[in-house]
Amino acid sequence: MESPAVTFSLAYVVFTVCFVFTPNEFHSAGITVHNMLSRWLGTEDKAFVHFHIKRTTATVLVHSLIPLGYYLGMCIAAPEKQLYYIYTVSKGWKAFILMSVVLPTLAGLLTLYWSQNGWGNHPLARTLALHAPPQSTWRYVAACVSSEFKRVDKFATGVPGARVIATDTWVLKVTTYRVYAAKQQEVLLTVTQSRQHELTPDSNNTPVQFITIRVTSVIPNVPAFDIRINSAEYGELREKLRPPVRNVANVIIHRTLSDRFLDTFRSIVQTNHFYQMPSSQELELCIGCMQTRANIKIIKNCHEPALGECQQCFCRPMWCMNCMGKWFASRQDQQRPETWLSSRVPCPTCRATFCIVDVCVIR
Repeated sequence: MESPAVTFSLAYVVFTVCFVFTPNEFHSAGITVHNMLSRWLGTEDKAFVHFHIKRTTATVLVHSLIPLGYYLGMCIAAPEKQLYYIYTVSKGWKAFILMSVVLPTLAGLLTLYWSQNGWGNHPLARTLALHAPPQSTWRYVAACVSSEFKRVDKFATGVPGARVIATDTWVLKVTTYRVYAAKQQEVLLTVTQSRQHELTPDSNNTPVQFITIRVTSVIPNVPAFDIRINSAEYGELREKLRPPVRNVANVIIHRTLSDRFLDTFRSIVQTNHFYQMPSSQELELCIGCMQTRANIKIIKNCHEPALGECQQCFCRPMWCMNCMGKWFASRQDQQRPETWLSSRVPCPTCRATFCIVDVCVIR
């Protein structure tokens, strides 16, 4: 039978690994620094930059207490060792006690340094200060980043310890101890490598490709960083990025079936009949993405008005080509991609049935 000290040590090691790297089970149970200090930290939706300044600081402080927590736990789990008598313990335990005290002390001094000048010494604040316009401070940039993060059209993916976020202006990487930030118009993006995993928790037993993109700012002293994303999300990320992504390593990026269908959908629609927009009618933003003007009108062109399964759609132009293509793909049998181009789907607004030939580009 194992001694209480061994049992406690194994349990504490497992807990520490899970607490630091935080699997989904710990997140669901709320065993995270964020949840423990939620009242002080607030939420990132309200003030993204200030939230992560406090979160990274709190994480450093809490994690620095882990060795001390182990020592105090051992005092209770193994009272026969008499570890609470510091002067009588072995040299090994004295060294461990010293480390347990030094780590929180250093973390406290680091926190004190970061908090100077209204948290202006924090690494994230210093990075944002490098992007600040003349006569402005890092707080102005922080407000801009936080404002863009609130928008629903941002790209966000990844686990809590390695999140990738792309807004209209910024590329962000959120890790356990640090947040990296770079302005899109001032970065070079390079695909550096690709790795394929046969099984992942969300892969449904199919291989998953992860690609690594190096983000390098042209501004001196802004640290470069790597972002790692699923290749299935690469197309969505590219739509949010303004600068081109260089593929100097000639990495083959596997695209999803839906991405390949969208390319085919666009090419076919471009060969269909055009719809001449009346001069008295103005185009509004696409109700699917709210980013681009509606540029698609559904008009029955495949058969005569009274023939066939397709129906006439009387909706005004409300969708862009990209969103209409995504809608078309989402209504298909995912197990039979060979039928996608010849199938019919309901209009997302009025439910009138149409086929790909009925999708017309607006002039």
